[in-house]
Amino acid sequence: RSEINPNSKHLKVLDLRLSDAGIYTCEYGSHTVSISLHVFKLTVSLDGYFLPNEVPELTLMQNSSHPLPDLDITLFNSNNNIVRPTLLQDKTHQKYILKLKQLEAMDSGTWMCHVHSDSPLINQNISFDVKVLGFQHPDLERKYATVDSTVILSWHLNFQKIKWKEGFTGQLNWKQQESATAHELLDFNVTARGERHETKKSSRFRFEIPKSKPESTIEVKLPKVHFNHSGQYQCQLAYNKRYVQSKIELVVMKVSANPVGPLPRGAEMTLICQVSSPLPSNAHLLWERVNGTLMDIKKSKQDETKVEVTVSAAGLWNCHLIEDNDRMISLNYPVEEASVWIKYVVIGASIGGSVLLFGLACMCIISGISWQRRRQWAKRMARARQYLLENKTCQCQQ
Repeated sequence: RSEINPNSKHLKVLDLRLSDAGIYTCEYGSHTVSISLHVFKLTVSLDGYFLPNEVPELTLMQNSSHPLPDLDITLFNSNNNIVRPTLLQDKTHQKYILKLKQLEAMDSGTWMCHVHSDSPLINQNISFDVKVLGFQHPDLERKYATVDSTVILSWHLNFQKIKWKEGFTGQLNWKQQESATAHELLDFNVTARGERHETKKSSRFRFEIPKSKPESTIEVKLPKVHFNHSGQYQCQLAYNKRYVQSKIELVVMKVSANPVGPLPRGAEMTLICQVSSPLPSNAHLLWERVNGTLMDIKKSKQDETKVEVTVSAAGLWNCHLIEDNDRMISLNYPVEEASVWIKYVVIGASIGGSVLLFGLACMCIISGISWQRRRQWAKRMARARQYLLENKTCQCQQ
């Protein structure tokens, strides 16, 4: 594993190992020159391939012909920020173990281990790669939608930025409640070269897989959201029998009235606005009348999934889902007076009656013409029979 340059007399050692540490002496005539070789070896647990929330462990070994120095070790992450791990070392200073904190997908990249010693003087930088497969937004995400709207759920991965030595698989599941049975919507796999293949698994749940989307995105489209489409959508990745997942909670809102229909004069109607699951503490529902007053506002209480307002006059009402003073989604409900509705019914009935009378008249005319033709045909047949009877003759064979 070594070679000497005949011109410069340099010694080159290949595939350096800890056991190569020691004193190397070059003798040329009466001249002797000695060089002490100090060797470091840095290893990363799991070969440097991690999933989020896993804890890497670095092992730094050193070997030298002299007594091993007590090293001062500083770690820098991929953003060149200092990382302070838990450091363990043996009494001989030969082995140092550094335990890092839980990783995130953004920690992927090239890290640096700086080794320092005053005696002997050592300032050595050792670079190593940390590859974390995961989601760009791993925390639970909440998405709001109204009934009959279109919703796109997306999970952004970081596998395009990492050269993986092996492929990985994944699947997308949905369940309406935390304790409910999960239903698999699709599964996918990504090769080591970054090629992705998706397969739709559910035919009962109506959803689409968009064709035009970023390469590192898992995406599903709900073209017409139903109230029971709410729940948790979970995307899970599997690599070397290890798993990581990210969830999106879909909250659906709808409005209704009791009783349904126009509002008679002097009567009351209850407008109901509700969501499919409890809201966080910083969110609430709010009914308000368009161009109304402060008296025409009704706000839900904490942990309530619906809010009701009683109305006694026609008008347009809006229900808003508000989170941190921001309107996330809104639905409106128009309340009409019964008189206006009856007017429309009378107009519709008049038009319908006219059409019906016209149709009946046409049918009567057609029936009259047909009956007249049958009567004339019967008269002609009667005259023909009378004519044959009057002119009837009998001829006998002689």
